[in-house]
Amino acid sequence: MTTPDLVLLSLLAERPMHGYQANLELERREIRDWANLSRPQVYYSLEKLARAGLIRTTETGEAAEGPERSTFETSAKGRAALAKALEREEWTAQRERPPFLTWMALSWQARPGVFEKQLERRREFLEMEITREKEVLASILKEVGHPHHEAVWMVSLVVEQFETESKWLKRVRQEMKLRGPAKNPEYAEGEEKQ
Repeated sequence: MTTPDLVLLSLLAERPMHGYQANLELERREIRDWANLSRPQVYYSLEKLARAGLIRTTETGEAAEGPERSTFETSAKGRAALAKALEREEWTAQRERPPFLTWMALSWQARPGVFEKQLERRREFLEMEITREKEVLASILKEVGHPHHEAVWMVSLVVEQFETESKWLKRVRQEMKLRGPAKNPEYAEGEEKQ
């Protein structure tokens, strides 16, 4: 199962809902920030999960714009599959590859002035994200009513990561004048090992 499949299984385990409601709830919780789950992917995953018997569908007479909608809920088989998937080691043993770090590694090839300009863009982005994530955190705290909840911990981590990067970026800007090429470069020699 993909991450979008697992996110939907978890969401539908909270309460039954139709695809439109699922999309609204994903948007309200800003899940797309960390789960990369598009609107079309929601409907694709719902169909896939239903075919696999991981969710059940029921017709509802609930007032909705358009025809009656199918309401989905996680089945016992789906809850078991979700629990098993959450035990996989890959959740805890992967390393992020942020594009900004790739840019940093390649930045010595940039034209004059670009390095400083890009650092300023990153600083502005971080400031906006810190503000936005703090607003999300306040909203979550209001909804869950206490600071000991998975969503609170998760968004707190994001805020702290952005704040740490912001402090690091300030140091890089101060040290920028000392920037220079490697003094003792080593290069691989010989044939690649098979």
